[in-house]
Amino acid sequence: MAVYTDVTAEELSAHLARYDIGELLSFKGIAEGVENTNFLLHTTGGSFILTLYEKRVDPADLPFFIGLMEHLAARGLTCPQPVRMKDGATLGELAGRPAAIVTFLDGMWIRRPQVHHCAAVGRALAQLHLAGQGFALTRVNALSVPGWRPLAERAGARADTVAPGLAATIAAELDHCERSWPKSLPTGVIHADLFNDNVFFLHDQLSGLIDFYFACNDILAYDLAICLNAWCFSADFEFDFAKGSAMIAAYQAVRPLSGDETAALPLLARGSALRFLLTRLVDWLYVPPGAVVTPKDPIEYLKKLRFHQKVASPTEYGLA
Repeated sequence: MAVYTDVTAEELSAHLARYDIGELLSFKGIAEGVENTNFLLHTTGGSFILTLYEKRVDPADLPFFIGLMEHLAARGLTCPQPVRMKDGATLGELAGRPAAIVTFLDGMWIRRPQVHHCAAVGRALAQLHLAGQGFALTRVNALSVPGWRPLAERAGARADTVAPGLAATIAAELDHCERSWPKSLPTGVIHADLFNDNVFFLHDQLSGLIDFYFACNDILAYDLAICLNAWCFSADFEFDFAKGSAMIAAYQAVRPLSGDETAALPLLARGSALRFLLTRLVDWLYVPPGAVVTPKDPIEYLKKLRFHQKVASPTEYGLA
């Protein structure tokens, strides 16, 4: 989430007249995140999140995102619900951008997750993977392996301005992932971005998952690898075995991993680290003029990548 596009109160009030959610009381931009512009709305009908989809989002993908949230909620997963306009539509246009309003979820994201938080995320991720079965729409993951080389080329030699030798490190890792990436693991709908700020907890219990705007069809275990990277490292980027083993055990209690998925986990974790290193690096180097956004430090994922490069066995992540 971020604020790339500004909206006036007059524009927003006129937009809300198309909904049956009351009159605007207040609104404010949400600066966290990197992809779309988001506002927290308070109306006489309650609290909501307004998302303006920015240029990096393909409008053709929006029915997938909106429909997926409805599909998952219908199967018991707690996530935002798209709010329909008076004419039944879920997508409109505001400030020249496609726009949608979703329900507000109570809870807060955890800045310093503990072992039980990681277990809750592993369980919820497996539930999401099962709930996603049968969703009629599909979306290719544009940020899977074929999408990494264009990102590396865009960063180019400027990568070395962030860390000496980074361009060469990326080139070597990209070659490895392209050569070795598994092609026959179970696939399905994945969240693809289940970081701390996309999981809410209320009274220390997981209360919901948000921000499905990277969701797509890809390797299910790759989604687990993304979560291991996002949740199971210490502040100084050391892998936390207790958190990793708790996350994996909770995931497997709902959806057991196959032998092939288990064997591939170290490579999937490397690929996940490379993916976020690349996207963060490009965002770091190319902040849009005027954007109210704080780019995330790409070096965090360089350090995580270096850990994964040394992993010799999936047991090092906590797999039995």
